[in-house]
Amino acid sequence: MKSIKVTDVGSIKNELNKYKKGKKLDIRYFNQAARLAWLGKIVMSPLDAEDDTCQSWLLYVQPPEGFAAHFVDVDEDLINEIHILDAEQGQYLSEIMRAGMSARAQEYETLNRRDFYFVKFFKDGADAPATGDAPSSN
Repeated sequence: MKSIKVTDVGSIKNELNKYKKGKKLDIRYFNQAARLAWLGKIVMSPLDAEDDTCQSWLLYVQPPEGFAAHFVDVDEDLINEIHILDAEQGQYLSEIMRAGMSARAQEYETLNRRDFYFVKFFKDGADAPATGDAPSSN
Protein backbone atom coordinates (compact mmCIF):
# COMPACT_ATOMS: atom_id res chain seq x y z
CA MET A 1 0.00 0.00 0.00
CA LYS A 2 1.24 3.45 -0.87
CA SER A 3 1.75 5.89 1.99
CA ILE A 4 1.74 9.68 1.84
CA LYS A 5 3.48 11.83 4.43
CA VAL A 6 0.88 13.90 6.22
CA THR A 7 3.32 16.70 6.98
CA ASP A 8 3.74 17.64 3.32
CA VAL A 9 0.50 19.33 2.25
CA GLY A 10 1.80 19.83 -1.31
CA SER A 11 2.28 16.11 -1.89
CA ILE A 12 -1.22 15.41 -0.55
CA LYS A 13 -2.67 17.92 -3.02
CA ASN A 14 -0.64 16.39 -5.87
CA GLU A 15 -1.91 12.90 -5.01
CA LEU A 16 -5.50 14.13 -4.87
CA ASN A 17 -5.10 15.83 -8.25
CA LYS A 18 -3.79 12.57 -9.75
CA TYR A 19 -6.88 10.76 -8.49
CA LYS A 20 -9.17 13.51 -9.77
CA LYS A 21 -7.75 13.10 -13.27
CA GLY A 22 -8.04 9.34 -13.19
CA LYS A 23 -6.00 6.87 -15.12
CA LYS A 24 -6.36 5.15 -18.48
CA LEU A 25 -6.55 1.38 -18.65
CA ASP A 26 -4.13 -0.13 -21.13
CA ILE A 27 -5.68 -1.35 -24.39
CA ARG A 28 -5.92 -4.99 -23.30
CA TYR A 29 -7.70 -4.16 -20.04
CA PHE A 30 -9.94 -1.59 -21.72
CA ASN A 31 -11.08 -4.12 -24.34
CA GLN A 32 -11.83 -6.66 -21.62
CA ALA A 33 -13.72 -4.05 -19.58
CA ALA A 34 -15.62 -3.00 -22.71
CA ARG A 35 -16.72 -6.59 -23.39
CA LEU A 36 -17.95 -6.91 -19.83
CA ALA A 37 -19.60 -3.47 -20.06
CA TRP A 38 -21.54 -4.68 -23.08
CA LEU A 39 -22.65 -7.68 -21.01
CA GLY A 40 -23.68 -5.39 -18.14
CA LYS A 41 -20.96 -6.69 -15.80
CA ILE A 42 -19.50 -3.34 -14.72
CA VAL A 43 -20.56 -0.77 -12.17
CA MET A 44 -19.56 2.85 -12.67
CA SER A 45 -19.91 5.88 -10.47
CA PRO A 46 -18.45 9.39 -10.62
CA LEU A 47 -15.36 9.68 -8.44
CA ASP A 48 -16.68 12.85 -6.81
CA ALA A 49 -20.25 13.68 -7.81
CA GLU A 50 -20.19 16.96 -5.86
CA ASP A 51 -17.10 18.35 -7.62
CA ASP A 52 -17.90 19.63 -11.13
CA THR A 53 -14.21 19.73 -12.06
CA CYS A 54 -13.70 16.03 -11.29
CA GLN A 55 -14.55 13.99 -14.38
CA SER A 56 -13.06 10.66 -13.26
CA TRP A 57 -15.05 7.50 -12.73
CA LEU A 58 -14.91 4.66 -10.26
CA LEU A 59 -15.12 1.36 -12.11
CA TYR A 60 -15.86 -2.04 -10.64
CA VAL A 61 -15.60 -5.01 -13.01
CA GLN A 62 -17.47 -8.20 -12.20
CA PRO A 63 -16.35 -11.54 -13.64
CA PRO A 64 -18.51 -13.03 -16.38
CA GLU A 65 -20.91 -15.74 -15.26
CA GLY A 66 -22.74 -18.62 -16.83
CA PHE A 67 -22.55 -19.07 -20.57
CA ALA A 68 -20.48 -15.90 -21.11
CA ALA A 69 -17.78 -17.16 -18.74
CA HIS A 70 -16.89 -19.88 -21.25
CA PHE A 71 -16.16 -17.39 -24.00
CA VAL A 72 -15.03 -14.08 -22.48
CA ASP A 73 -11.44 -14.08 -21.21
CA VAL A 74 -10.65 -11.65 -18.40
CA ASP A 75 -7.40 -11.02 -16.55
CA GLU A 76 -7.57 -11.53 -12.80
CA ASP A 77 -6.01 -8.08 -12.25
CA LEU A 78 -9.05 -6.41 -13.79
CA ILE A 79 -11.91 -8.11 -11.97
CA ASN A 80 -13.10 -7.67 -8.39
CA GLU A 81 -11.16 -4.43 -7.96
CA ILE A 82 -12.12 -0.78 -8.10
CA HIS A 83 -10.31 1.24 -10.75
CA ILE A 84 -10.24 5.02 -11.19
CA LEU A 85 -10.77 5.87 -14.86
CA ASP A 86 -10.22 9.13 -16.65
CA ALA A 87 -13.19 10.97 -18.17
CA GLU A 88 -12.65 9.75 -21.74
CA GLN A 89 -12.53 6.01 -21.02
CA GLY A 90 -15.35 6.35 -18.50
CA GLN A 91 -17.55 7.97 -21.13
CA TYR A 92 -16.72 5.27 -23.70
CA LEU A 93 -17.48 2.46 -21.27
CA SER A 94 -20.82 4.01 -20.33
CA GLU A 95 -21.73 4.28 -24.03
CA ILE A 96 -20.75 0.64 -24.60
CA MET A 97 -22.78 -0.42 -21.56
CA ARG A 98 -25.85 1.43 -22.89
CA ALA A 99 -25.42 -0.09 -26.37
CA GLY A 100 -25.18 -3.61 -24.93
CA MET A 101 -28.21 -3.09 -22.75
CA SER A 102 -30.23 -1.77 -25.71
CA ALA A 103 -29.16 -4.66 -27.95
CA ARG A 104 -30.05 -7.26 -25.32
CA ALA A 105 -33.39 -5.58 -24.59
CA GLN A 106 -34.25 -5.57 -28.30
CA GLU A 107 -33.38 -9.27 -28.57
CA TYR A 108 -35.70 -10.05 -25.65
CA GLU A 109 -38.50 -7.98 -27.19
CA THR A 110 -38.05 -9.76 -30.52
CA LEU A 111 -38.08 -13.13 -28.76
CA ASN A 112 -41.23 -12.19 -26.88
CA ARG A 113 -43.05 -11.25 -30.13
CA ARG A 114 -41.82 -14.22 -32.15
CA ASP A 115 -44.31 -16.94 -32.93
CA PHE A 116 -42.28 -20.09 -33.47
CA TYR A 117 -45.25 -22.29 -34.30
CA PHE A 118 -46.59 -20.29 -37.22
CA VAL A 119 -43.15 -19.69 -38.69
CA LYS A 120 -42.43 -23.41 -38.73
CA PHE A 121 -45.76 -24.84 -39.84
CA PHE A 122 -47.45 -22.19 -41.94
CA LYS A 123 -44.92 -21.23 -44.57
CA ASP A 124 -45.82 -18.77 -47.31
CA GLY A 125 -46.17 -19.81 -50.97
CA ALA A 126 -42.47 -19.27 -51.78
CA ASP A 127 -41.40 -21.94 -49.32
CA ALA A 128 -44.06 -24.49 -50.33
CA PRO A 129 -42.92 -27.31 -52.65
CA ALA A 130 -44.16 -27.19 -56.24
CA THR A 131 -46.87 -29.60 -57.28
CA GLY A 132 -45.49 -33.10 -57.57
CA ASP A 133 -42.24 -32.31 -55.72
CA ALA A 134 -41.41 -34.14 -52.55
CA PRO A 135 -41.68 -32.05 -49.35
CA SER A 136 -38.42 -30.93 -47.82
CA SER A 137 -37.01 -32.90 -44.88
CA ASN A 138 -36.50 -29.78 -42.70
